[in-house]
This record gives sequence, structure tokens and C-alpha cells, in this order.
Amino acid sequence: MEQVKFASILPPGISDQRPVVIAGPCSAETEEQVLETARSLSGKGIMIFRAGIWKPRTKPGGFEGVGTEGLRWLKKVKEETGMYVTTEVATRDHVFEALKAGVDILWIGARTSANPFAVQEVADALKGVDIPVLIKNPVNPDLDLWIGAIQRLYGAGIHRLGVIHRGFSSYDKKIYRNLPLWHIPIELRRRYPALPILCDPSHIGGKRELIAPLCQQAMDLNFDGLIVESHCRPDEAWSDAAQQITPDVLDYVLNLLVIRESTQTTENLHVLRRQIDAIDESLLELLAKRMRVSREIGICKKEHNMPILQTPRYGEILENRTKAGASMDLNPDFVEKMLKLIHEESVAQQMIVVNG
Repeated sequence: MEQVKFASILPPGISDQRPVVIAGPCSAETEEQVLETARSLSGKGIMIFRAGIWKPRTKPGGFEGVGTEGLRWLKKVKEETGMYVTTEVATRDHVFEALKAGVDILWIGARTSANPFAVQEVADALKGVDIPVLIKNPVNPDLDLWIGAIQRLYGAGIHRLGVIHRGFSSYDKKIYRNLPLWHIPIELRRRYPALPILCDPSHIGGKRELIAPLCQQAMDLNFDGLIVESHCRPDEAWSDAAQQITPDVLDYVLNLLVIRESTQTTENLHVLRRQIDAIDESLLELLAKRMRVSREIGICKKEHNMPILQTPRYGEILENRTKAGASMDLNPDFVEKMLKLIHEESVAQQMIVVNG
């Protein structure tokens, strides 16, 4: 995909000024709920309305969406408010029903994007159709899997593509419902600079009080837009009530956002970046020197018939270096991850010497 050319995901009349905002309830529950929420959002200037029609649930028995009946409600939203509408599709039938109902934008959910067979089915169903498609990141932090989903849609002739960063599942109990792992969408942006990236703060946070700071973080990272779950009565929502906000609260959050222009810079920033470049060069030189020493250690171990892995020594390094890093105001988790990577490569270098 080196020569990819992405077309605009925005329908006519939608400004590309950051942030592009898509909002609406997690699920379409009733016609009244959909239209009440849409009217309120439209009154706040939101021009793209989202609502889940088919809801993939972790376990059977939960609310799995109203199905195709809800598409009729989305048509009413378009007729009454002039808003564009978007919904999630996961199967060939979903695609056909959504297109038949005049849905303007489709999105592929995190569970679907993790399944290449499902993505290919959707891609095949969309061949020859000119419609924007947004692809959520897979539930697990696998950039190649995310890129693979993009490639499958692009290969089907869908060039109006964008992605949605909704965070990644984790067994660890954290403040967020899904870990942001911002470095993954940042790397995606590095590989495909023209690919629009939206942030889903509702699914990342899982709590409505986290939506505002996550929206600001996304803007600070130069994301193109936001897709936020908004419900006329969020506490009564049939799904994901805790992470939905009212249209009034959404309007307040959006008005508080600080949008910094990425094209503007200062001489001071250039100076600091040059310092970073010099430091990075020094770090690489030090790492190269460390690996040379590791290979020498490998030779010594080979000559004395010693095992490569010295577990007590490794444990001592991790403990002492992590404490040392903390004393220098470095994040202990970061230091530990860095040391583990360096140790892994050091062992690999020693194995080359021993087995060479």
C-alpha cells in the first residue's frame, strides 16, 4: 500500500476543520430515543449521527440491537434534521440492509476488525460501492491486524477510508475501560499520513467523566475527529450507560477543547528537537556499545562453558536499574520495559556468539 491515495471520508457540506464530530447513542433503542437525541445533537451543530443497529455482545442474553427496524429510524433522522447517519456493520447482510436504507457512512467494529474472514466478507459486499468506511482498531493491540483490515477494504476499491481508535482490551484493571496505547495510532499515522484518524473516547474511557480529557488528548495528538456516544437520557441507556453523555454535556466538552495547529512551530521548538536528535544519536551509540560488550560476554561464557542466561544477575539488574530510573524521575514501568527489551537483545547477541 505504498502508493495508496485515500479519498475524503466527509459527506458534502461537512467541514474538515478539526475536530470532525460524530455523535449519537451507543444503540438505537426506540424511535423516540433516536429522534430526541438526534434533534438535540443537531441543535448543537452536530452533523453526523451515529447509532448501533446490530450490537455484538460479549455474552448471549444482552441487548443485541433492534436490527433492521432501527434503520427506518435513521432514515427519519436524515429526513427531519438533515444529519448524515452512520452505523456499524459486521456481515454481508448488514452491509446490504444499511446501503438499502441510505446509511451515509459505515464503520467496522473492533471485534470484526480482529477477524480477517469477517473483514473480507464486508469488503466483498462493498465492491463497487462509493461510501466512506471507518475501521475501529482490533480489540487486541496488533497494528498489523489493523492495517490488514485497511488493506482488505482498500483492495475492494473502497478508498474513502478512515480509522477509529477505541483503545485495546486488557485483563489488567486500569483507569480506562480500554487502554489507549497511543503509540499504536501514532505509528499508523506515521505509515499512512493521509489516513483520517478519529478517537472514540467513550470506549477508551468507559466512564463519562473521562471523555473530556480523552478528547483533549486526541486533539493534542493531532487526531482528525471524535466519535462520541451521546444519549438523551444516558442513565437509562440499554447498553454502555456509564460511558454516554447528554448532548448538552457533549456541547460543553467540545467548547472547552483547545485545538492547536500542528503546522505552527517556533524557533525554540526547533532547538529542542535538535537536542532530541542529538540525544537519540547518543543513545544508539551507547546501545551499539552495550551489544558489543554483550557479545564479548558471550565469548567468555562460551570459553568457560557457562549458561547464557544468568537469572540472579538479570533480576538484580531489573531491580537496581528500575530504582535508579525512578530516582531520575523516569516512569518505573517504562524503565522496566526498556531494560527487558535490551536484555532480550543482549541474550540474542550472546546466542549468536555461542552457537556461531
